[in-house]
Amino acid sequence: MELALIIIFVLGYAAIAFEHSIKINKTASALIIATLMWAVWALCERLQIAEINAELNNELANTSQILFFLMGAMTIVELIDAHQGFKIITNRIRTKDTKKLLWIISILTFFLSALLDNLTTAIVMVSLLRKLVHDKEQRLFFAGMVIIAANAGGAWSPIGDVTTTMLWIGGQISSINIIKILFIPSLICLIIPLIVVSFKLKGNVISDKIDLEKAEKAEKVNGSMLMLILGLLGLLLVPAFKTITHLPPYVGMLLSLAVVWIVSELLHTNKTEEEKKPYTALHALTKIDVPSILFFLGILLAIGVLQGTHVLSGLAIWMDNTIGNKDAIAIAIGLLSSVVDNVPIVAATIKMYPLDAYPLDSKLWEFIAYAAGTGGSCLIIGSAAGVAVMGMEKINFMWYFKKISGLALLGYLAGAFVYMAIYSVMGH
Repeated sequence: MELALIIIFVLGYAAIAFEHSIKINKTASALIIATLMWAVWALCERLQIAEINAELNNELANTSQILFFLMGAMTIVELIDAHQGFKIITNRIRTKDTKKLLWIISILTFFLSALLDNLTTAIVMVSLLRKLVHDKEQRLFFAGMVIIAANAGGAWSPIGDVTTTMLWIGGQISSINIIKILFIPSLICLIIPLIVVSFKLKGNVISDKIDLEKAEKAEKVNGSMLMLILGLLGLLLVPAFKTITHLPPYVGMLLSLAVVWIVSELLHTNKTEEEKKPYTALHALTKIDVPSILFFLGILLAIGVLQGTHVLSGLAIWMDNTIGNKDAIAIAIGLLSSVVDNVPIVAATIKMYPLDAYPLDSKLWEFIAYAAGTGGSCLIIGSAAGVAVMGMEKINFMWYFKKISGLALLGYLAGAFVYMAIYSVMGH
């Protein structure tokens, strides 16, 4: 039975990794492997069907917390965007100097990614780049740096990257500690590539002028400032809500969504239904990335089978015996996440190493949060942010590999060594 489960998982994983080649969306592959694996387990262990059903219900309960959290966050971000909230930031970037603009865009992406998430931030920033940088080759280079910045920014925040969120909700890391311990390594992961690139760039970017007076009038009409502040504040207060109430993070996220939803309704009470529609939460819900949510559902349920049948605990023992060093394992996981999706890798790691052996804020969990979050930048297919930018700007895999991958790897390894140095000094 275990062999059949591994074969299904490996074949499904291959389909996910090569979705662009085989032209089958990874969500469909994830859902197929999840349902087939549970079916095989149930058919092979018919005498234990009650226990298997109980295990399935438990997995679904745990997985749903992540899914509802993501749905809430995505809807809030869509509501901010519908009200042109992000233009508050983008309309005020005035510099034409290529080097200065790259630093501004990268640092802004880094911090915005920690507040929103790396995927959303990458999409927002590439949309901004289209207004600021009109030369295609120049813009592609900026877009490559946005991927590095978005992934680095997402790694140190409990809501910045799906894998960090999974570790936070699962009880492997705490919000304050992960910010404190990973902020500097994540920043180094971005700063090192930026410094290297700064020696190569010169001249000005080609772009249109922005009429700020006209833009400010549009902002007032749309309630842009209010929705930007309220939405970002709502996202920021989720970790505080968890700390105060000790309730799961998705409860705080749903509360923030409800408040933003109500305010968005009140802003447009004088408009007709048709005029109101683009600004409503109902419209925002139609724009959120539902396939990604179903992908997480499929992957996490599939990983649940591997844990329930003790395949993952066997893999953990094998890795410990073969590699041994946990730092090396974490670095390898990060590099592996640039080839295949980091969500199933982290989900598997969570199941491989139990909390009683590696409790809250252990070095292993901190390092994996950094590695899985930033390692994906080494290849353009290695992160959700990379895949999104690849689609938006039609970036060629080999172009990214030649121009950006080396910079991303340099930053990733520099940040990893800085993390190990900080940990040895702080001595948890």
